[in-house]
Amino acid sequence: MDSASASAPPTASAMRRALARARDAKALDVDEATVLLQARGTDLETLSEHASRVRDAGLAAAGRPGIITYSQSVFIPLTKLCRDRCGYCTFVTVPHQLRKNGEQPYLTPDEVLDIARKGAEMGCKEALFTLGDRPEDRWDVAREWLDAHGYDDTLSYVRAMSIRVLEETGLLPHLNPGVLHWQDFQRLKPVAASMGMMLETTATRLFTEKGGPHYGSPDKDPAVRLQVLEDAGRTSVPFTTGILIGIGETYAERADSLFAIRKVSRTYGNIQEIIVQNFRAKPSTKMRATPDANLEELAATIAVSRLVLGPSMRIQAPPNLIGGEYELMINAGIDDWGGVSPVTPDHVNPERAWPQIDELSSRTKAAGFQLRERLPVYPEYVKIGEPWLDPRLNAHIAALAEPETGLAREDAMPKGIPWQEPDGGWQESGRTDLHVEVDTTGRTGDRRSDFDSVYGDWNEIKGRIKSAPARSDSDVLAALRHAEKDPAGITDDEALALLNSDGADLDALTNLADGLRRDTVGDDVTFVVTRNINFTNVCYTGCRFCAFAQRKTDADAYTLSLSQVGDRVDQAWEAGATEICMQGGIHPDLPGTAYFDLAAEVKRRQPDIHLHSFSPMEVVNGASRTNLSIQDWLSRAHDAGVDSLPGTAAEILDDDVRWVLTKGKLPTSSWIEVVTTAHKLGIPTTSTMMYGHVDTAQHWVAHLKLLAELQRQGLEKNGRRGFSEFVLLPFIHQSSPIYLAGLARAGNTARDNRAVHAMARLLLHGMIDNIQCSWVKLGPDACRAVLRGGVNDLGGTLMEETISRMAGASNGSYKTISELEDLVEPIGRPLVQRTTSYGRPSVERIAAGRASDGVASAVRQPLPIVG
Repeated sequence: MDSASASAPPTASAMRRALARARDAKALDVDEATVLLQARGTDLETLSEHASRVRDAGLAAAGRPGIITYSQSVFIPLTKLCRDRCGYCTFVTVPHQLRKNGEQPYLTPDEVLDIARKGAEMGCKEALFTLGDRPEDRWDVAREWLDAHGYDDTLSYVRAMSIRVLEETGLLPHLNPGVLHWQDFQRLKPVAASMGMMLETTATRLFTEKGGPHYGSPDKDPAVRLQVLEDAGRTSVPFTTGILIGIGETYAERADSLFAIRKVSRTYGNIQEIIVQNFRAKPSTKMRATPDANLEELAATIAVSRLVLGPSMRIQAPPNLIGGEYELMINAGIDDWGGVSPVTPDHVNPERAWPQIDELSSRTKAAGFQLRERLPVYPEYVKIGEPWLDPRLNAHIAALAEPETGLAREDAMPKGIPWQEPDGGWQESGRTDLHVEVDTTGRTGDRRSDFDSVYGDWNEIKGRIKSAPARSDSDVLAALRHAEKDPAGITDDEALALLNSDGADLDALTNLADGLRRDTVGDDVTFVVTRNINFTNVCYTGCRFCAFAQRKTDADAYTLSLSQVGDRVDQAWEAGATEICMQGGIHPDLPGTAYFDLAAEVKRRQPDIHLHSFSPMEVVNGASRTNLSIQDWLSRAHDAGVDSLPGTAAEILDDDVRWVLTKGKLPTSSWIEVVTTAHKLGIPTTSTMMYGHVDTAQHWVAHLKLLAELQRQGLEKNGRRGFSEFVLLPFIHQSSPIYLAGLARAGNTARDNRAVHAMARLLLHGMIDNIQCSWVKLGPDACRAVLRGGVNDLGGTLMEETISRMAGASNGSYKTISELEDLVEPIGRPLVQRTTSYGRPSVERIAAGRASDGVASAVRQPLPIVG
């Protein structure tokens, strides 16, 4: 009996219709897929014919017609402890059983390397790390072992052992450490060719209902596992996932699982294969009496997976679980056999021995196909390289891959290769090829070379886009009265009413905000003499709003050397600058310590200049690459010379908006972790909001209230304010990819700008005193308008602004002090120079700024960036 037979069988007519749609290559819906999952006998044969045709077309398009692949691997069961309690698992054990067997909670480094070396000697190319989910969260013995060996957590040990395997054997790690979060992918991507985690099923009831196979297993929540798949996509990790059939799910639930995988794959392009795995009952488990999944059922599921997921998806069936039915599974549409080991057993299914590779080859040949070895990362990603593969792995992959096909060189024998150059810093990286001459006053092309792939599938995000700010029906007059008494205490509905006010109501709002500004900080309009240094525009994060980021082979790509950065610092100091604001793209080739080198160079050149540097995204990138905690990385950056952090990379602090807008950027929780950790360490930050793209007015209100709450909590915990200012950044749409794709608004109206700046003054009252406008993005007239409505700061002279200019802003790349005076003069308020921390510069610094008018002579002409 089929394992999903609780569903009513389909009618003959429903099966005929579904098969006809499959025959005609029509897109199937969930209901049709549910019907086809129940195909048996001649219906299954017909279904398999349609699926095979799709598979064959995909192999031909990939340039390897008639080839079925496999990976020769060794299984490294790093730990068999786990915090989950799955009803079918024999891989996981418990501490008393380990003690009984004389085993440690984790394999030792020597044991890991012994397995890997044996695999390398046999010609294996993949080291499959298999382990339980975060066992230290459940078992004291796991935490004690990690502490005794100097590892913060299991993933730190996974990372360390992956590096040892790379350096000492040359095998390519494929990591299956269970549920990973966005920052975990950042940590592990530099040491792994690929990663994976089975989705298994989207049937939530199997997780929530007592007696279900996933009951009591926190990592088996389908929502959690789908988030893992998405986070892997956002971080551009080639990822293996799949479904486990026969554990109690219905056919409809099984179909839903396939469509959920398809959605992630289409959005991010990161799903390199799916495994269709059939349940096999095992002794000594809660599900030992549950019938095995029928092999015809497995074949039907493979065929439907092929039709739903399409020709370009690689689909795998584990050859040791198919009972010798090789031809049945090939006919159903597989094109891969997965990892097969000549050295180690399948630790997840130890009762099922791997077939010999010669047998696998002959059985594949009998079905009309050739068997070829691949690497753990599939050929498509090998041939593309970045952003899918970290550059630290390039030498390891190149040693094992055929350049033409991306498949494995079958005669290659893995050998240990250094994982990266000695971590001596920026200048020792030896990548002079990155430094090219670019005049950043213009652009060579209208968009980056990988436009069609780096941002994901535009069609898949259309449904998430909000078209316009929402309105509130609350009474504006009542909201104004409440705001007069308690500006920061107005309700969300009242804030929305005020944000959507116009005419006399808008004037009343801005007048109220300006009165608050006067009472809080006085009439001075402040500015800082600063120089922006965007040290590289190479970035693979894939933010959909960013026109600044380039692929490193693009004509407009540049990366400054340390000496070039230092020269710009010297020029800024001579021009009277008190601040360097330095940020860059997330360049895949730069080590995590490069940020420390940059900071040290700034301070070496000019010890007294304030270094305002590195966004939360850069902090997370640096911490991930060095495997330091956020706190430890920030401490080292502070020691190297960083004085404060720009609170950029915030965009809108709402993950629904962030994932549409930024794709691969850090989630809200990570942004909060970085800035609050900095505040705890005594490192101040700014705060920002970029608005007017796919967001709504509700998002603006929530963002502002979140910042106020973070400031309040910081005051209570640290006794000081962490945020020094709030900067509003209107969306510049002209060259933004998401706008060019037709999915974002064309920026903001003058009314929007006045309203949101005024609302910032109200909702942040008592928490963040300084509200800054962006003259780069707004232009002089709009700046004057918001200065009359609650704003007290103009930001900096900048000297060298690149990011907004490349997005299409037309208000210049620097302002002289005289030009700032001209901007402010019509509103009748004094312009006053400040420091980063809103103090007053020394007399000498003010004099130097006035003498140069606040701008280095080098930037008064179009500025080439020369490598």
